[in-house]
Amino acid sequence: HLAASPGKQLQLWQKAWRKGLRLSHYLATCALQEHHRCIEPLPNDKRFEAEAWRKWPFNAIHQAFLLHQQWWHNATTGIRGVTKQHERQVEFITRQALDVLSPANFVLTNPEVLQKTQAEAGQNLVRGFWNFVEDWERAVNGRRPVGSEAFVVGENLAVTPGKVVYRNRLIELIQYEPRTATVRPEPVLIVPAWIMKYYILDLSPDNSLVKYLLEQGFTVFIISWKNPTSEDRGLGLEDYRTLGIEASLGVVRAVCPERPVHGVGYCLGGTLLAIDAAARARDGDSAYRSLTLLAAQVDFEEAGELTLFINESQVSFLEDMMWQQGYLDAAQMSGAFQILRSNDLIWSRVIHDYLMGERKPMFDLMAWNADATRMPYRMHSEYLRRLFLDNDLAEGRYRVEGQPVALTDIRVPIFAVGTERDHVAPWRSIYRLHLLLDTEVTFLLTSGGHNAGIISVPGRAGRSYRIRTKRDLDPYQDPESWLRQTPRRPGSWWPEWSGWLGERSGPWIAARPVGAAERGVPVLANAPGSYVFGRDPSQAAA
Repeated sequence: HLAASPGKQLQLWQKAWRKGLRLSHYLATCALQEHHRCIEPLPNDKRFEAEAWRKWPFNAIHQAFLLHQQWWHNATTGIRGVTKQHERQVEFITRQALDVLSPANFVLTNPEVLQKTQAEAGQNLVRGFWNFVEDWERAVNGRRPVGSEAFVVGENLAVTPGKVVYRNRLIELIQYEPRTATVRPEPVLIVPAWIMKYYILDLSPDNSLVKYLLEQGFTVFIISWKNPTSEDRGLGLEDYRTLGIEASLGVVRAVCPERPVHGVGYCLGGTLLAIDAAARARDGDSAYRSLTLLAAQVDFEEAGELTLFINESQVSFLEDMMWQQGYLDAAQMSGAFQILRSNDLIWSRVIHDYLMGERKPMFDLMAWNADATRMPYRMHSEYLRRLFLDNDLAEGRYRVEGQPVALTDIRVPIFAVGTERDHVAPWRSIYRLHLLLDTEVTFLLTSGGHNAGIISVPGRAGRSYRIRTKRDLDPYQDPESWLRQTPRRPGSWWPEWSGWLGERSGPWIAARPVGAAERGVPVLANAPGSYVFGRDPSQAAA
């Protein structure tokens, strides 16, 4: 297409000429004195922040690279006749190739690495080599990253006191012990994504969303999904809804009778929660008092760069691979996520661990991230085809129990959270739920990414958010207008959300005990349960 576009070719020649002039002017002055950059890195590009990059010759090197990178972006976008999907694929591949060639990735062109190498007589490179060997050995043998041994589930992760009050072949349901004498009458049911272990929402004691909700006076339940094996290949999305959400709601209603539930869904869990809420609204079931969707998409029309890996041929290939083993392995899945943020997750690690010869200290969120799960064949195939490829939920074709569901049937208020740097569920994609709902929607955009933006403990520096509520009769506002007109507020978004839940809850009541044996909900085990460890208690008993 580019060869058949003389206008685009002329435009690129003109851009190359102008960029060359900019670089020439910069080079004429930057060797003699510090000079303003002729091109600034993108806001999320931290590779050239150090002061050493502003000194000759490294200022010239990285400025030439950024101009070159910008020209290739111009060359791979805006070409007439190229489909949007193909354009994005070409631009993405080109960007990945250029990221490999970044001057930050090489000893002689990275001033920070060069200074350290000279100061330590190359010992940093020796340490980096052995760091690489250790990482490679751990990866080959299926062992977790260096430092993760210091974080153990049940010891310093997922330690908020609670009990397993229900178990089936797919989930364990945990009810947490109250931390206040009185509580809100409506319980909170959290549905995490099954792509992750549930305890991202209950990390270390000072980094736990679950603990925070308990301290605000809520009765909290959370689903812990089983990590599927080849025997679970036949579990589909409807099984996850019935064995997961529907079964959990039955238990929560038994423990907290005659009380509607604040449903909270994270990532895929939020998508499934929206499906369940729409099905119940269709059938006149008023199980929910409110819905909170954390980094969860319901419209996959603009689902971000993940769609680069999802087309008919790729899905067919994945299905063949998953059929052989019965699931999509965690390592196969994490590779795609790392490529999406290669500068942050791959090349920054190469520079820090292998060129600088240092190790970043492990922390709870990193340790959790290394504790990944699998996805069963049928469920993942249905998810990719029905939601990503066909967008059935947003377009009214998704069926539950043989009948279509419509998000417009949902009448309870919704609190939706997007994060500014989310590469999995871009906030503009999440924002599209405004087009699909006829109810009150409070949309909150917080700083951070898909995981770190959600885990936002109050009192920590660098946090901010924007929030605005759209009533059911308010006119639609596009995301860019929303962003311009919604002021940024400092701090964590958790207090804002807690207040929102409180406003939609009843008067305080005495705290409830855990479980309800008299109503068929006995305590089965202490939290965090067995499934989080990959153990099946029924098999152990046998």
